[in-house]
Amino acid sequence: MSEKEWTEVIKPHKSLLSVDFKEIWRYKDLWAMFVKRDIITQYKQTILGPLWFFVQPIMTTIMYMVVFGGIAGIPTDGIPQPLFYLSGICLWQYFADCLNKTSNTFLSNAGIFGKVYFPRLIVPLSTVTSSMVRLGIQMLLFIIVYLYYIIFTDVTVTPNFYILLLPLLILILAGLALGFGILFSSMTTKYRDLTLLLSFFVQLWMYATPIIYPLNTISNEKLRFVMTLNPITPIVETFKFGTLGAGSFSWWSLGYSFVFTLLLLAIGIIIFNRVQRSFMDTV
Repeated sequence: MSEKEWTEVIKPHKSLLSVDFKEIWRYKDLWAMFVKRDIITQYKQTILGPLWFFVQPIMTTIMYMVVFGGIAGIPTDGIPQPLFYLSGICLWQYFADCLNKTSNTFLSNAGIFGKVYFPRLIVPLSTVTSSMVRLGIQMLLFIIVYLYYIIFTDVTVTPNFYILLLPLLILILAGLALGFGILFSSMTTKYRDLTLLLSFFVQLWMYATPIIYPLNTISNEKLRFVMTLNPITPIVETFKFGTLGAGSFSWWSLGYSFVFTLLLLAIGIIIFNRVQRSFMDTV
């Protein structure tokens, strides 16, 4: 009797930092299915459906215009308030949405993880991918408002070639959200209250990012330096500088965000690979 040959052999990772990209690619159909699931289920049985992609940034922009632009009187670097706030809201909501969802990877998918094998990184990767659909729609809204001010008003908006860095900015932002997300998801398997802490932390984090105010309005040099240590700050500033001609740009700052993202992903993958081996015992 001939010895049977296995078609699939599942073995533990030899290294905590090892990622089998070939295996992830073999499961690309499952990746696509998770992306489709995330998009459909998010607004299933809702009245407005995908229109919420437009409603959320519009309502948030109006609120910022009333509270921060009107009541608080925070300047917007000479840029019309809708453009200034939308430019930051689109990027921030993508990051916050990815971070909050990926931070629940193990808890939300424990039922699936306990029944069938597939690369666990597929789930947070699909979340980051599906959220890009929302980002694309909100960017379309930003472009519509952007063209309105350029064509129908006398407002001077000076885009430059740094706008071509947008794909890189989105890639870094996705990496940051993925890195922080899988890091928190690994810790929430044992410490459930970290989920509540994260939602509170994300809200505070937004105020430490130049979303509702220009970075150059911070006169204190030490405080401004601390603000630039926020890895999202160079991303937001680069996008505003490239599209609106406002804000500041530095290759060093953008390089810092890129290196920070790579280190964060390395740490996140190490902890994620370690936790996924035994997380079913604690969930």
